Amino acid sequence: MDSEYRPPDVPLEVLHEDAELLVVNKPHGLLSVPGKGDHLSDCLITRVQAAFPQALLIHRLDRDTSGVMIFAQTKAAQRHLGLQFEKRQTKKIYVARVWGEVQDKCGVVDLPLIVDWPNRPLQHVNFETGKEAVTQWRRIRIEDGTTRVRLKPQTGRSHQLRVHMKEIGHPILGDPFYASGPALEFPRMMLHAEELRLRHPEGGRGMTFRAPCPF
Repeated sequence: MDSEYRPPDVPLEVLHEDAELLVVNKPHGLLSVPGKGDHLSDCLITRVQAAFPQALLIHRLDRDTSGVMIFAQTKAAQRHLGLQFEKRQTKKIYVARVWGEVQDKCGVVDLPLIVDWPNRPLQHVNFETGKEAVTQWRRIRIEDGTTRVRLKPQTGRSHQLRVHMKEIGHPILGDPFYASGPALEFPRMMLHAEELRLRHPEGGRGMTFRAPCPF
């Protein structure tokens, strides 16, 4: 898929800026950090640092996921925010459209994940060596044989939401790794990081950042 990398030519969308924090709305199709090779050098951190040279990485979103992504403006803020992510003190809410009509109103997926080494970067469920991965989900509405859901990851495993939705029989629409057949035939992966809640590193007040779902 590397050869197909065509990063979107869109301006940087800043949602919030202060002395400690920078919050942007990441477009889908753009890497969070550079990949291996010059053709994968265009990424969000590079674009952010072109405008805010002091910006420091805190977390990542998958290339095909859009939405709220936060950067630190100081080393102290980077440490503070990094610990919040590590200790699961941040709250993330995603919106996704998935294949099929989800019958239940809500549920929890608790399936341990680990990298599928022969097929990396794919992840898979492994009850022996996998790491804990928990996702809460709630149905929003059914749309033309698909379902819009709100996802709240309780852990932060790679590809967690994508694998969990696939495992319960409702892969995320347009997911190039885990969807197949008609579920793959969409213009983008229908996964968006809609909301991120955390404590500000200066004073600890709670803050919520949101980016409207574009699909």
